[in-house]
Amino acid sequence: MIICTKKMDYPLGSHCQRVQSQVVKVNSEKERPQLLCVKALASRGRLDSVTQQMSYHPQYLESFLRTQHYILHMDGPLPLHYRHYIAVMAAARHHCRYLVSLHSAHFLRVGGDPVWLQGLDHAPLRLRNLDQINKVLAHRPWLMARQHIESLLKIGEQCWSLAELVQAVVLLAHCHALTSFVFGAGVDQESPGPPGLPSYCFCDAANGNATPPDGLRPPSRRRSLDSSSDGVSLRERLQRAQEEKDRRGERRILHTELEDEEEVPCCVDPLRYMSDPEFGYQEFDRREEDHFQVFRVQDYSWEDHGFSLVNRLYSDIGHLLDERFRKVTSLPSSLLSSGQGPDLKRAIWNYIHRMFGIRYDDYDYGEVNHLVERSLKLYIKTVTCYPDRTSTQLCPRSWKSLKPAEKVHVNLLIMEARLQAELLYALRAITQYMIA
Repeated sequence: MIICTKKMDYPLGSHCQRVQSQVVKVNSEKERPQLLCVKALASRGRLDSVTQQMSYHPQYLESFLRTQHYILHMDGPLPLHYRHYIAVMAAARHHCRYLVSLHSAHFLRVGGDPVWLQGLDHAPLRLRNLDQINKVLAHRPWLMARQHIESLLKIGEQCWSLAELVQAVVLLAHCHALTSFVFGAGVDQESPGPPGLPSYCFCDAANGNATPPDGLRPPSRRRSLDSSSDGVSLRERLQRAQEEKDRRGERRILHTELEDEEEVPCCVDPLRYMSDPEFGYQEFDRREEDHFQVFRVQDYSWEDHGFSLVNRLYSDIGHLLDERFRKVTSLPSSLLSSGQGPDLKRAIWNYIHRMFGIRYDDYDYGEVNHLVERSLKLYIKTVTCYPDRTSTQLCPRSWKSLKPAEKVHVNLLIMEARLQAELLYALRAITQYMIA
């Protein structure tokens, strides 16, 4: 299956000529997400809340899971425990207990030192030095400059390599954007285990009690899910563990493996993993013009500059990220079926970039006011810039009439537009450092 067939006619497009030769080795777009989800079910006993919500859009889900798995688990310059600790630091900037808890647990499972979880002050100096760009990228990415990169690459024995820093930057941007999705989707901030928005759970489907979304049905052969070495079915073990967890009323992450069962406490304070908690988003349009120039995509774009740089310094990640950007803008949605679908997607994307100082010279920003109602703009801005302030009261007037899949689609657009914005600023700073 060819990943891309033609160039998009607006800024979300990508350099298809660079990736036309790439072939995804899967039977179909529906089978791959199914296999990924079933694998997650087999290893943990259930799907996490984020995966369940994204399962409304299986084509996008496949791309997201592949990218996240690659960043967190596949070959790369950073050790696994560093990756999860960086994810904790990124999620903490927006007080996202869900992701802080999740990655704290993963940090321990891959051999991380529990002392580091006492707070950023207990982490190695190299990770503490990353705090500044974590703060800047999360809230005011337009402040990202060559000096930030230079300071990390030239600090004696504690310096970062360029390859390590690029992977760290990608991970920070990924997790910052994911916090927007977590809050926008209303994921439970106290427990990463229970399902979120969708009422469907694969565990219920295995028992015949629910119908999964199209394309995500578990296979009929369930021997590995129904049996265990001690003669007790995995479903029974899951049910007993969940009942015991609910009875105690403790906030824990339930990690159920086929061979083992483990509970990891997730009572963590995000404030432990950040400095300067008062530092937050500031209106870009209110800055002093002399200090910060508008980021013009015509001068530095993802397609022509960011993609090639990140792919060269962090092998293959450019293709994975590029696929995510394309998939999210090509998702079908009745919300966008009024004949203005592509224009509305573009308006949402460009509106988010504009809040971060990124401008498209060939775009009429009057379309944003014309296509995006005021209440939806308020929702988008909150989820993008102040995700931890998101509440049901902020939902647009038209939100109630939308199907769950359509709401998820809006939140996916927010996440991917924010991710690209942070990457553009970070990669431009790295480019400036390399040519200085």
